[in-house]
Amino acid sequence: MTEANPSLLSKISLAFGTFFSIISDSRFAARVRDLRAGEQRIEPSAPAPAAPKPPVAPLREAAPDGALQLLGLFQREARFVDFIREDITAYADAEIGAAVRVVHEGCRKVLHDNFTINPVRDEAEGSRITLPAGFDAAAIRIIGNVVGQPPFHGSIVHRGWRVVETRLPKLAGGHELRIVAPAEVEL
Repeated sequence: MTEANPSLLSKISLAFGTFFSIISDSRFAARVRDLRAGEQRIEPSAPAPAAPKPPVAPLREAAPDGALQLLGLFQREARFVDFIREDITAYADAEIGAAVRVVHEGCRKVLHDNFTINPVRDEAEGSRITLPAGFDAAAIRIIGNVVGQPPFHGSIVHRGWRVVETRLPKLAGGHELRIVAPAEVEL
């Protein structure tokens, strides 16, 4: 908010800024001259003032507990970390396929038991849709040749996924989440 009667320091700052703007910008100088003469001048080539940009939300750090707990569940049910950390270049495709089946079944069980996940869009992949102005850019990513403003017309390449419900198990007070899988020692 600007004050009705600026202070002496504000007026000095304004005077210096205006002086240098008049020296460097002839269009600005002409507008000041017209203003001093009491004329209102509308410049046809002047662009419309831009809409104010919404404030950018500060980044927040995600707590690692949920991610560590989920990684532990994937390891327990699917040996996920073991599989991903393994160098599979020496194995035949058939051997890898057998291992992937076990990992897939375990990961699928973890997702089913701990989350309700629905598609972001109900239409089938390949369907033609129109995205109106104001569509949810967090839920829909536009890919390809993006030109102009909405409405956009395109085809669904992937329906997307949205977590509707999370049901992670409760943790005991002393549970160490950073231990995804304890070392095993056979006696």
